[in-house]
Formats: sequence, structure tokens, C-alpha cells
Amino acid sequence: MFLGVDIGSSSSKAVVLDEKQQIIATAVINTGTGTHGPEKAVMAALLQAKLGATEIKFTVATGYGRITYEKADKQVTEISCHGKGATFLAPQARTVIDIGGQDAKIIRIDDTGKIENFVMNDKCAAGTGRFLEVMARILDCKIGELSAFARNSTQEISISSICTVFAESEVISQLAAGAAKEDVAQGVHQSVAKRVAGLANRIGIRPDIVMTGGVALNDSMVATLSQELKQNIAVVPFPQLVGAVGAALYAAEFYRKQLVKTLL
Repeated sequence: MFLGVDIGSSSSKAVVLDEKQQIIATAVINTGTGTHGPEKAVMAALLQAKLGATEIKFTVATGYGRITYEKADKQVTEISCHGKGATFLAPQARTVIDIGGQDAKIIRIDDTGKIENFVMNDKCAAGTGRFLEVMARILDCKIGELSAFARNSTQEISISSICTVFAESEVISQLAAGAAKEDVAQGVHQSVAKRVAGLANRIGIRPDIVMTGGVALNDSMVATLSQELKQNIAVVPFPQLVGAVGAALYAAEFYRKQLVKTLL
């Protein structure tokens, strides 16, 4: 059995994989690096798999907080793990769009499944899950309700500020002027879509395009980004778990290589 742990800024994910590359157990905990989230995610996954910690042969950690997880046998970058996890879950993928809590990543995959190029925004909250969280708070709704708000929009509203702080003030001003929450919500989605599309266009995109990360669960965001890119975007199975799946696959690879060296 092999374990992949993806430690993000706002959530922790764990995946247990067997030697046949079958996903045995998964867990998502809504607290990330700097908390007990990673340990809770691992414990939940092991409990689901009915395994003890000693039955895990190799563990790989990835994500924003991967260096902080001392129980990992190895750390692998989130770009590598998301690329591997996405092509495992969607072999046809040639472009991976991952929008996480604090960053956005565009990964281009070649025809052999290897990473060809990537670009990442981790310097600004605009175009990330954090931006959507801030806007949901202003709109007085839960992050999971933001998509439904946007679906009911009847009038286009532009959020022009690319900085989260200025965009926050702009949204408050729009609401004070009588704009409908639904229209503002869609304007927020459009703002994120433009930011991510700009990032994607820096390296170029190839179909098939798949989306990963927690924001992929927001169907209005997926639809708006698809419209902005003028390309169909599919959501991979278990979008929040893609990085952890990739980490578990790397864990299996590293273990086999280690085993071969031992036999030689």
C-alpha cells in the first residue's frame, strides 16, 4: 500500500493506493498546512482502508506544505504530482488547469503523459480559491453557494480590479449601488476566469483541457472559464484529490525502484 498526502494552504488530502494502482481510500480535511489537517487526513484514509500506518510501504508528500510533513519518505512538487494525477485520472488530458486556495497552475502535458510546460500564479490571491472565498463572505453566502448565485445572474457586471483588496471595495460599491448579488457573483467568476485565461495563454493550451482542484467543484466557474477560453473543459474525477493521487503514484514508483536496488 502507498500513501500520497497533498498539503494545501486551506485543505489536506490523502490517498491510499494499492500495488495494482487502485484507489483504496481517500480523505479531504478542510484545514491545511500549519494545522493538524494532514495528520487527520492520513488517519481518516487509513481508517477507511482498514490499514495500520506500518502497512504503508512508502509515503510521498506534495503541495504548499509538503516540507512540513515529517512522516513522508519523500517530497515531490505539486506541479509534478498534479500532472501525474491528472493524466492517471484523465489520460486524454493535454492541459491541466488547477485552481487552489492560494495559487493557480496551468500544466501542459505532452503525448507521452510527461509535463511539457507550466506556469503558476502564487504571488497574488486574484484568480484563486481565496479570491472566491473573500467575495463569498462579502456576498454573505457560503463558498458552496456562490455557483448557484452566479447561475441566476441576469445582467453582466464587470469586476475590473485585479487586486483582491481593490476588488473587495469594488464589489461592496456595486452592492451599495443596488446591484443584485447574483450579478455580482457572476462578475466575480468572470474576473477569475479572465485572470486564469491570461495565465493559460502565456504557455498556450491544447485540448483536451481538464480542471482540477477544489474550485473545479464550482460548475459556474468551470462554465465561465470554458467560455473565456472558448474551449470545452472537463472536470476530472475527484478534482480535489488529484495532487494526492499523483503523490501516491510517485510513492509506488519510488518504492519499486528502492526494491530493485535492494535486490541488486
